[in-house]
Formats: sequence, C-alpha cells, structure tokens
Amino acid sequence: MNIRELTSRTGIAERQIRYLIAEGFMPAPHGGRSNADYDDDHVVAIQRYTRLKELGFPPAAIKLLLQGGHGAPFTVAPGITLVVNPDLLGQVADVTPIIQSRHRTSQGSFGGTNP
Repeated sequence: MNIRELTSRTGIAERQIRYLIAEGFMPAPHGGRSNADYDDDHVVAIQRYTRLKELGFPPAAIKLLLQGGHGAPFTVAPGITLVVNPDLLGQVADVTPIIQSRHRTSQGSFGGTNP
C-alpha cells in the first residue's frame, strides 16, 4: 500500500508517519522513496505506538520499550513483575483478568489469602 492508503487505514497523518520512521518507531517502507510500499507490519507498528501514547507513555519511554527486545516490565504486585513481549505492546487486549488470576495464584503460593 502507498502512504495515502496507510494514512487512510490508520488515521495517522503522513507527517506523523515520517516522524515514526525517522525516530525508529516503525521500519522504513519497502521499495525506496519514490516507490514506498507499506504493509501490515507498518500498520501494527503505528497501532502499537498509538496505543502506548494513549496509555500515557512518552516517546522516549516507547523507544526504550521497543528497543529493549527482552520485554517491558510492569509491576503487578510487590515482588511480582509481568514482562510483556515487545511485539505485543500496544495491542488492544484486556489483560486485567490474566493479571488478577496470576495475582490470586501468587497470593496462595506465597502464603497470602485469596480474595
């Protein structure tokens, strides 16, 4: 798809797409400048960046999360950290039930009481 199709599909302006590429938040298009071709990987990168911005992450933090490659740590409870695969960051999914389940399991495993 060309950049106009990408902007239509994602709702992001061309200028913002160029910024995301320049700053390394998404890969460069295939085919060079005059034949720039974007695919679903570019759409996913834009969605991931947009979702993380919506969650309140500043661009510098997003860059660190995505460049880390090992996952993004989120403290779930004292002494318990959930590490999220960077490829999953920004995807729209409600992980609250999983976190609550793991929290209940950990409370039972470490001598706490289950709610």
